[in-house]
Amino acid sequence: MKKLFLLILLLISGRLSAQQPYKYEKPTELEDNWQVGNLKDEGIDLAPYEQFLTALNAQEHKMHSMLLIKNGKLVMEEYFNGFDHETRQDMRSVTKSVISLLVGIAIEKGHIGSVDDPVAKYLYEFRSAAEDEPRKRMITIEHLLTMSSGMDCNDWDKKSAGQEDKLYKKRNWYDFMADLPMQRDPGSESYYCTGGVMLLTRILELTSGFDWRSQANEYIFNPMGITDVEYGHTSNKKMPSASHRLYMRPRDVAKLGQLVLKWGQWDRKQLVPASWIEQISFRKTQISGLDYSYLWWKLPFEKDSKKVDATCATGNGGQYILIFPEYDLVAVFTGGAYNSQEDKLPFAIVNKVILPSLSR
Repeated sequence: MKKLFLLILLLISGRLSAQQPYKYEKPTELEDNWQVGNLKDEGIDLAPYEQFLTALNAQEHKMHSMLLIKNGKLVMEEYFNGFDHETRQDMRSVTKSVISLLVGIAIEKGHIGSVDDPVAKYLYEFRSAAEDEPRKRMITIEHLLTMSSGMDCNDWDKKSAGQEDKLYKKRNWYDFMADLPMQRDPGSESYYCTGGVMLLTRILELTSGFDWRSQANEYIFNPMGITDVEYGHTSNKKMPSASHRLYMRPRDVAKLGQLVLKWGQWDRKQLVPASWIEQISFRKTQISGLDYSYLWWKLPFEKDSKKVDATCATGNGGQYILIFPEYDLVAVFTGGAYNSQEDKLPFAIVNKVILPSLSR
């Protein structure tokens, strides 16, 4: 991480060689329901971006895109390494945050009773597993949302029985998850567990009668004019629909950030319950010392020596939706720095370029 901050400091100080000065251009107006604007008109200092992007464009990096939405307007849209606004990006675990929005909708529609419902109410595999391990009957929807099921499932520990790479090798994922040993009581601690989100997605599908992709299209994407979405996985094996993740264009990804910023509303329509947006906006637990809610992160940034919290969706490789309600700001990044600390570069950009550029 220290290397990343050193890199960004070198970039914005101009100490790295640059070949051609960056010239800012207002984003192109497209028929995609985005109103475009100018950085300066929205009270944003252009100079830090010119200095930073001039240096960045002369260096090797793995960022694919950087977009800013200020006051509801798309004011910056930059692409790198051969990517453009038409290229769908593999959003990885940003998909988990969209699943969270669908859970909020499912509860409002009555498909799911509440976050307090036990998982065993919906998944017969857990009813069976609870005969040998009663604590599995205690696991609730909320425990899956906060990754605190108590099962031996930790993607960041290769020794964990439920680590996601082990899950992908199994024929029946749901039996595999239900059979995991319990390490602690549900709700006591949180560990990053993709398998738990697969279970949650399966519950969405069973309670509604159709797969989560159709739900995402009907309840969120279509009303927002998002039509160019692909669902897939990097594995060549046949995967259950609950494992599929989103491939989206950055402009469409930014709409998801704006949807959350505006309390679940888009074009005056309430797509996600405002009460659910409120739930994901506050810390429920911590994972590795970082605040976590219902499949959304609460990450700390800094402006003028003061802490600024952002509601965030994150994905391996440098996929980020960063929402700053205090500044009516959404920042979106996509990238290809998979399984690398380079995927944290956008955090340094936010602290050293974006937040300092905003008017006091």
